[in-house]
Amino acid sequence: MYLVLIPVAILIYQLLHLLYTTLRTRSLRSIPGPLIARFTKLWYFDRVRRGHFEEDNIRLHETYGPVVRIAPDHYTICDRAAVKQVYGTGSKFTKSAWYEGWKHPSPDRWTLFPDRNVKRHAETRKRYSALYSMSSLVHYEAFVDQCADIFATRLNEYAERKGSLNLGHWFQCYAFDVIGDITFGQRFGFLDKGEDIEGTIAALEKTMVYSTLIGIYPEWHPRLFGPLSRFRWSGAGGRAYIMKFVQEKIRQHNEHPKRNLEDGALQTQDFVEKMITARDKNPDKVTDYHVFMLGQSNVIAGSDTTSISLSAIMYHLLHNPEVLEKLRSEIDEFTAQGRCSAQVTFKESQEMPYFQAVMKEALRMHSAVGLPLWRVVPAGGAEISGHFFPEGTTVGVNGWVAHYDEEIFPDAKRFRPERWLEAESDPERLKVMNDMYMPFGLGSRTCLGKHISILEMSKLIPRLVRDFDFVTTGEKWDTQNHWFVKPTNFIVDVHRRV
Repeated sequence: MYLVLIPVAILIYQLLHLLYTTLRTRSLRSIPGPLIARFTKLWYFDRVRRGHFEEDNIRLHETYGPVVRIAPDHYTICDRAAVKQVYGTGSKFTKSAWYEGWKHPSPDRWTLFPDRNVKRHAETRKRYSALYSMSSLVHYEAFVDQCADIFATRLNEYAERKGSLNLGHWFQCYAFDVIGDITFGQRFGFLDKGEDIEGTIAALEKTMVYSTLIGIYPEWHPRLFGPLSRFRWSGAGGRAYIMKFVQEKIRQHNEHPKRNLEDGALQTQDFVEKMITARDKNPDKVTDYHVFMLGQSNVIAGSDTTSISLSAIMYHLLHNPEVLEKLRSEIDEFTAQGRCSAQVTFKESQEMPYFQAVMKEALRMHSAVGLPLWRVVPAGGAEISGHFFPEGTTVGVNGWVAHYDEEIFPDAKRFRPERWLEAESDPERLKVMNDMYMPFGLGSRTCLGKHISILEMSKLIPRLVRDFDFVTTGEKWDTQNHWFVKPTNFIVDVHRRV
């Protein structure tokens, strides 16, 4: 009898919630969108489940205009003023309940990325900001060089036996080993054979799928996480595995400290070692949980974002040979002038104007994140793009939608790095473009690891373009979007460049 009442209770709850949402958002009835999206989140859930919502989102705005309803109280927006209003510095729009799916259900377990507590997030970010700052980048170059050398060795081996490889997979192996070295002071070993060490990549992918989908119905996360975490095949199980993986690495660090250096020599230390030193000096300010949180955040976010961005750069170069040749000429010229080392330095890469434009254009064309960055309208409501949104309404801008806005980026579907160089002579135009450029997010929630990712790309891409030739079939690659828009079949042949 009671079992029969459970689905009835759920149905009644859903109907009451729909009625409440409809009454609360009467002022938004005129906002267009798919008809079924007015009544249920199922339409949005299904489109996200299919794994191509970045394309769906662009088409929705092409069809319906700058503001589109995709669920009873969820609206995606494409408007430069709205981007600044929702994500700009000092914005009172907080992260939505969707981010709950990325947290451990226990209230005392929280991490930086999904934390919806504005004050706590700001305080935590301060503890980490120096580690990720631009000025700290040069201290991590040795870690990147070591992994880039091994990656080059693997590519030479493929070139000798004339074999094909999934470049996207190898980029993830590279990014995983770099973040392992930077975070824990040791590579994970992905670059040794290109194999998934202990199923870590697979676990991470399952975590992405689970968190992305459960976030649409966050009320189910506390109910499902516990039972599902017992199964390795589930997304919850993948998250539990990643947590144990990080805890073991930190345990090894605590048991076998490398050195006890003064502050002046901290540049030679990895992230966890620096955090442990800070914890030992001030345990009230930096706790064991802060150390764990940093390690987990790096592992979960530090490989996919960078590997996808590396893939985007190479994919668009290979599908635009004229751009590739122009970039190669710049790199060859710098090399001939002694301004481009065998192990390309970060400083050298920053002095290559065309390369900087290539990197920026590739991340515009294919940002790692492919879903709206959902935010909640603050108390009192807000006027956005000509509509008044009541407080509590969920709104968001998808970076893919912003980056393919024809008014901001004319001929947006064309890979044209020159657009960034041309805009440098028109400061107002460049400002407009930068206002809508958001591959790493915007405002106070900008990706903390942004500079690490740029470091990895800046040092590796010029080296690959200078030293290797890659041949692709020319066909469009396949991708899967579960928060990150990840390529699945970036197959190439590689040859040593003479």
